Amino acid sequence: MTDLTTSVYTVPTDAPEADGTLSWTSTTLVLAEARHDGRTGLGWTYGPAAAATLIGGLLEPEVRDVDPMDVPRAHEAMRRALRNAGRPGIGSMAVSAVDTALWDLKARLLDVPLHRLLGSVRTDVDVYGSGGFTSYDDERTRAQLRHWSAELGIPRVKIKIGGSWGRAEDRDLARLRLARAAVGDGVALFADANGAYGVKQAIRVARAAEDVGLRWFEEPVSSDDLAGLRAVADAAACEVAAGEYGYDLPYFVPLMDAVDCPQTDVTRCGGITEFLRVAALARARQRDLSAHCAPHLHAAVMTAIPNARHIEWFHDHVRIESMLFDGCLSPSGGTVRPREDPGNGLTLRREDADEFRVA
Repeated sequence: MTDLTTSVYTVPTDAPEADGTLSWTSTTLVLAEARHDGRTGLGWTYGPAAAATLIGGLLEPEVRDVDPMDVPRAHEAMRRALRNAGRPGIGSMAVSAVDTALWDLKARLLDVPLHRLLGSVRTDVDVYGSGGFTSYDDERTRAQLRHWSAELGIPRVKIKIGGSWGRAEDRDLARLRLARAAVGDGVALFADANGAYGVKQAIRVARAAEDVGLRWFEEPVSSDDLAGLRAVADAAACEVAAGEYGYDLPYFVPLMDAVDCPQTDVTRCGGITEFLRVAALARARQRDLSAHCAPHLHAAVMTAIPNARHIEWFHDHVRIESMLFDGCLSPSGGTVRPREDPGNGLTLRREDADEFRVA
């Protein structure tokens, strides 16, 4: 029998954070712990505490008697259990947390690193520094960018633009110029509008940003607007990316033709089981795949796919994961390499985590 428990942690940000369409002062992590034969697997999602209720009420009964070696079987049982509750959104987040915990448990039961269990095609994965929130002033933005590029040697950085739902276009372009000046010409510059712009506005911003060498434009328009994403991608010199709100495999089928580089998030898409399927779909469409946020859950699975592009080294999640877990990775030089410890190599620091526990 596999014992499945949850806990919820809400961690205040170190400063107010905002992007083009949302602002926040704290982030909630829902942790799933799967136990069997004296070993514990860890998985989590970043989302509402209600995900923990779904895990305890709907998902735990579906996985308790599944052999921990048969993670895809447990995944299918959880997916079916959510039929009436609703799979996209919180439902898929709950599945994601449990699925990643079960894969971690399986690796620990076999006493192998998770990336060895999955089967590596590479030893390390590129990362890009991500943050640069629209709520930051110039000084804080500049300091964060220089920390990634100069101190850690990460040759790719991303900032948020699209402030005030796209109504601060001049400021957005000024921030891109500030970012280029801060990191110099040898660092790739990315931007994320979080769906704040309309199609023609996004094309205008992309063309104006050619002067600063913008390489990656994430969600220039809403990720629901696949035709709009394709229109921007066709008109812009930079790559267009989206996919972080993909909660199951069918979502990604039309997305592959709408963007240059799809993204997915192991804490949202259905866990490692579904992540690998999305990666295969992207491979079939001749697309690289980029991992969205939650860097320490993506390190192992991204080494297992041949079309891995990079992992988002997201300031908010990096900070939280380093506060709650031992075994966190270093992005020095612009890559991360999974640990050789059993499972994902992470251990929850319970005494430190309890300070932030809310459920």
